[in-house]
Amino acid sequence: MKFLLCSTLFLIANSPAALFGAEASEDEDLFSLSFEDLLDVHVDIASKTAETLSSVPSTMSVFSRQQIQALGVDNAYEVMNFVAGMQSTRGDWVGAVPKDHARGVYLDSGNVLVMINGERVNESSFGKASVYMPYIPIEVIEKIEFIRGPGSALYGSNAFLGVMNIVTTKDRNALQAVAGNNGRYGATAQFYKHFSDTVSAYATLSYESKSGERYPQDVKDPLKAVYIEAGLDYKKLSLHTRYNETQLDEFLNLAGYSKQNQHTSDNTFIGIKYNWLNTDKFKLDSHYSYSKHAISTAGLIAEFDDMPDFLLGPDWQTSDSKFSTELSYQLDNQWQLAAGVEYAEAKQQKADVRTNYYDSDSQQVILAPAYYQNGIVRIKDFPLFASLKYTFETVSAYGQLKIPFSDSFTFFIGARYDDVKDIDSKLSPRLASIYEINQSHTLKLQYGESFRTPVTNELFSNDSVTKGNPSLQSESVKTTELVWHYQNATLQTNAVLFYNELNDFIETVPFQGSDTLFTFENSLNTDNRGLELDATWQYNKKFALTGTYTHYFHEPINASFKRFASLVTRYNLNDSWQLSLNILWRDQVNAASLNGDEFNQSAYSLLGGTVKWQLNTHSHLMFKAENVLGKNYNVFDPRVENGSVAGTTEELSLHYQINF
Repeated sequence: MKFLLCSTLFLIANSPAALFGAEASEDEDLFSLSFEDLLDVHVDIASKTAETLSSVPSTMSVFSRQQIQALGVDNAYEVMNFVAGMQSTRGDWVGAVPKDHARGVYLDSGNVLVMINGERVNESSFGKASVYMPYIPIEVIEKIEFIRGPGSALYGSNAFLGVMNIVTTKDRNALQAVAGNNGRYGATAQFYKHFSDTVSAYATLSYESKSGERYPQDVKDPLKAVYIEAGLDYKKLSLHTRYNETQLDEFLNLAGYSKQNQHTSDNTFIGIKYNWLNTDKFKLDSHYSYSKHAISTAGLIAEFDDMPDFLLGPDWQTSDSKFSTELSYQLDNQWQLAAGVEYAEAKQQKADVRTNYYDSDSQQVILAPAYYQNGIVRIKDFPLFASLKYTFETVSAYGQLKIPFSDSFTFFIGARYDDVKDIDSKLSPRLASIYEINQSHTLKLQYGESFRTPVTNELFSNDSVTKGNPSLQSESVKTTELVWHYQNATLQTNAVLFYNELNDFIETVPFQGSDTLFTFENSLNTDNRGLELDATWQYNKKFALTGTYTHYFHEPINASFKRFASLVTRYNLNDSWQLSLNILWRDQVNAASLNGDEFNQSAYSLLGGTVKWQLNTHSHLMFKAENVLGKNYNVFDPRVENGSVAGTTEELSLHYQINF
């Protein structure tokens, strides 16, 4: 790190910052967003209408670029740990892939919808966004919006227990470089050009690499990631595209630790949007998008003394295409209508397998020395996976009315209808009443229903572990929330009581007549309740404090944290130096593992933070630290034999950014 610091300082001393004129944009500091601006920050993903955090008809958390910088995290999924009711940890399926916890539910099937600039990332084979897109660099992000609770009334499947919308930067000219421990280095370049009042373009390129940390299982967790994004706005037409590729080898894959584990994923997206009409009262847009998702992976399944280890994994590709038209209209009586129609097609185009044991004559994986392939090979058109090549066709329509009965009382009513061909149909209603008692106090009573369509892995899998169930129906949840929102000149806080009725949850159950196979059933109907607290207090222009606390009144579905909290402090030492510290606290977890042992992880805290040095109006240097004390801890995953997945220890990095 000393060499790293010296090298960076040399770079700064010889940087071309002095060549930039007075017109160059100033580098934002951590508190360039005033507390008053924070109170009035506009969000629209929860209602399709411009709202503030006090008027929005959902429970929301929003993080600006400056706030995300202060957290010291590197991957967008890590921001979840600072959201009440949400957590992000490692899991058994490619251990570095984030796994979501939301409102007492810890499952691996995509119960949180992840979007980038309003476009879904979740796909149809595994459902989870992070399987195909596990790393989204913080450097490319302008804002992250979270809906805590149901979102299907606007966004359909997967917007089940929450929504995370990542808004990327499109108007910045900057270069960033990073270096850190565990062999980490990377760079990000962002370019923006405003050609005229009707033409502008942007481009972003980010690369990240690290050799990884050494774990007791004699494996590392290396990372290589590329993120590319570009866009063009011409009059009423917008064109946006992005590509990312992530490589996560070794560590944990399919519940096995091995240096031989392999995982690569990539995504390609292109979207075209046309604005037909945009007036003070009426707006009409049409949009087409296409996404391709691919993974190539192989994980350790079994170890042998007399022959090479057995590795296996999917080599799959899926695609999503969507056409939608949306309108918003303000009536003369100030009622606001938001509505839209959508046609979507999700297709699994490839369902191959990667393995190191295979008999080409019988077209089966056979564990015997005669069928060893001298390494991992890809088997095209694997017969047992043929049924996975399935196409989902969904026709959807939604509508919502915002009805301001008075200056102090507003009512929202809306619903979305999704017809998934040959699976089922779902109507997802929502109701919200918002009463502003006075300028400081607001009460909200909210009700919403959401669903998650089963994925091809649950419907049609056919391997040595699971047999799909084509009769599955969608999971559903009914959520009631009571929200108290308070704000004054220095404090903003929310207290949320929620009640979830969970219906037809999909679980793995023993396959009839087999001791080793499992299948999927809509077998779980239950409810859970909880309390979420969050607050931001700005004592003065130099010092701010943000905290969250979550408490579930029931045991989580699958053993996980029943209570957890976060605390972030931000302090401006002077015009050039800013300091932030954060603490993540998680309650103990005690559970039974697959092998019958007890998994016990006592409550623990993780300390992190940042130190930022503003070098001049164009550049800054930042030191980031996660788990700076090197706390060794494990998180529970029910599908790992002993239940234990190792958490990351200290992550230290130095970042340099120059704006031009």
